[in-house]
Amino acid sequence: MPKPGDRFDITNLGAILFATDLNQFERLGRNALRIIKYRGDGRTDTAREWRDAPSPMGYAVAFEAAVAVINSQLPQNEPIGQAFREQVRVYPEMAIRELVANCLIHQEFSVTGAGPMVEIFDSRMEITNPGEPLVDTLRFIDTPPKSRNEILAAVMRRMKICEEAGTGIDKVITAVEAFQLPAPDFTAITTMQPGFTKTTLFAPRKLNEMDSKERTRACYQHACLCFVTGSRMTNSSLRNRFGIKPESSAQASRLIREALKTQVIKLYDPDMRDRDRSYVPFQA
Repeated sequence: MPKPGDRFDITNLGAILFATDLNQFERLGRNALRIIKYRGDGRTDTAREWRDAPSPMGYAVAFEAAVAVINSQLPQNEPIGQAFREQVRVYPEMAIRELVANCLIHQEFSVTGAGPMVEIFDSRMEITNPGEPLVDTLRFIDTPPKSRNEILAAVMRRMKICEEAGTGIDKVITAVEAFQLPAPDFTAITTMQPGFTKTTLFAPRKLNEMDSKERTRACYQHACLCFVTGSRMTNSSLRNRFGIKPESSAQASRLIREALKTQVIKLYDPDMRDRDRSYVPFQA
């Protein structure tokens, strides 16, 4: 916005996207993305904390650099499943890009003293933003988009940083399943004020190393992903998701029974023969 004397007022939107030093804008410096790498699985031993050099920059300016820094801090791993045959990063870049963009866009800017943060541990990665989610975390995959910061989201979409089509989490789950990782955990933290939204990505782990809650979460998310793509979860599709061999279909059946017991999925048609049965998420 022009002012007398060849001076301009910078809007908060312009600053949060394009500033080369967010500290020059009151309060916005706290909203810069923080990336912290820890040694081990606790927060007592910090290996590195990334800051924009020489000062925190706006999201549009720093987004690609932030994703590159996160990837550089991830170990390479030989995937458990059969989707890939070469060394790859532990977490798919598609999932990282979508989750970091969501973290920035859906944060609650009225919260003071807190900002978006990515924390990398040996066996997991946590992406947190201030502000409780606007929809139930169980419905992240199939709920139409609802943005807390509509103008910010619209500009970032035009810059190809994100989409407003509500498909970001779908892409995350698709990428996680391709890597055959444990299902991500979407959490609304309401015990603290202000509230927060946290997404946790887990490093590769064999199926028999997952607990019942983790297996059920993966089964539910797979059923949701099948549902939004116009198909239904079956024993066969669940085997592919976990990398279970066809001769071990009974193992997939046990996972389905676990999920049915917790009522996060349901039979699509109870009258179908056992071998033809398919399943949908509870909200379908």
